[in-house]
Amino acid sequence: MDTAIPDPREILSTRHFSQPREALYAAFADPQRLARWWGPAGFRNSFDVFEFRPGGEWRFTMHGPDGKDYPNRSVFHAVEAPGRIVLEHVNAPHFHMTITLSPQGGGTWLSWRMRFDDAATRDAVARIAIPANEENFDRLQAELTATP
Repeated sequence: MDTAIPDPREILSTRHFSQPREALYAAFADPQRLARWWGPAGFRNSFDVFEFRPGGEWRFTMHGPDGKDYPNRSVFHAVEAPGRIVLEHVNAPHFHMTITLSPQGGGTWLSWRMRFDDAATRDAVARIAIPANEENFDRLQAELTATP
């Protein structure tokens, strides 16, 4: 379980899920499923490229409830089934994300660690990203419940 206090450049969001980590990993690895739950409440996604492997690219557009489109480009640095995914969000705001899935209490402890280039960027993003991460976890839980 990854609960170390983050450095000033980091946002750490965590949650316990009752499903095994293989189920959470599968929800990340399948682009059709990932498109259904990725992002805050009210968003939907269009994936252009999803190469779920080290060095693979992930290009997609998040369509906001406000009608705006938010293009995203990331590169996967590590894909280790069923416990760890590391990606770099290339466009602004630039950050590295480490997703860790640890068995705990008959379920899975999800750790979502975002490391920005500096503390000022982290602070500017935190007021949106921290509640958005919780909404993302809610959507993941709904996906896990809907898809056995």
